[in-house]
Amino acid sequence: MSNPLDFTGKVVLVTGGGKGAGKGISERFLQQGAHVVICGRQEPEQLPSAISPQGNQNTAVFFPCDVRDLKQIDQLIGSTIKQFGRLDVLVNNAGGAPNADAATVSPRFSESIIRLNLIAPLNLCQKANAVMQEQAEGGVIINICSVSAKRPSPGTAAYGAAKAGLLNLTQSLAVEWAPKVRVNAVTAGLILTEQAHLHYGDEEGIASVAKTVPLQRFANPSDIGDTCLYLASPLSSYVSGADITVHGGGEKPAFLDAAENTVS
Repeated sequence: MSNPLDFTGKVVLVTGGGKGAGKGISERFLQQGAHVVICGRQEPEQLPSAISPQGNQNTAVFFPCDVRDLKQIDQLIGSTIKQFGRLDVLVNNAGGAPNADAATVSPRFSESIIRLNLIAPLNLCQKANAVMQEQAEGGVIINICSVSAKRPSPGTAAYGAAKAGLLNLTQSLAVEWAPKVRVNAVTAGLILTEQAHLHYGDEEGIASVAKTVPLQRFANPSDIGDTCLYLASPLSSYVSGADITVHGGGEKPAFLDAAENTVS
């Protein structure tokens, strides 16, 4: 029986695939033999790389792209097809938001956050689907979402709202574009990336936050990559319109600690 996680010859596009969770996703697909294309506004100092099943050094290809710019998206998809002739998997990973007070933040800032985290993935999905629908084997789209979409997101309200929209978009596109293209979401929890300290403080702060997670740790970028591998593989051939939450069990409800503190 062939290995369902063998992506040899497959072409995978990971937006923002050069750092953080995106890098972990890119490396997982590279390890399984895929041709991986990453994009960003600036090329990373070191491209994601891994040893393929054949024992070769498999390195991602970088194309510059600001995913908020529709013309640049067209160029990205066009460059991918020109070099590889196909597109099998799109992972909409690029996104994020700095902390901002919803009461005083400028409308222009909020619009830019929604453009990056919702409108850009929608445009990328549309362009990728046009290619995948013409392929005999169709394709797979995976939208990287966030637990901010499912709970209050103080400090990143526009981001949480955009990610909630992306979850709904995932379900709608899965219906519209079936059966040739499967569309799913990965709702990620706390991830240990290069920028974790910006949100959670120093090493002590990160360790303290990790203790609030039932599995007692942050997700590694590779944990998100593993989930994407599953969703892109034949193992999930009947999975579409789904949302897989990868958050280590979630967050302990605050009322439990409050109740424990009242016990004499």
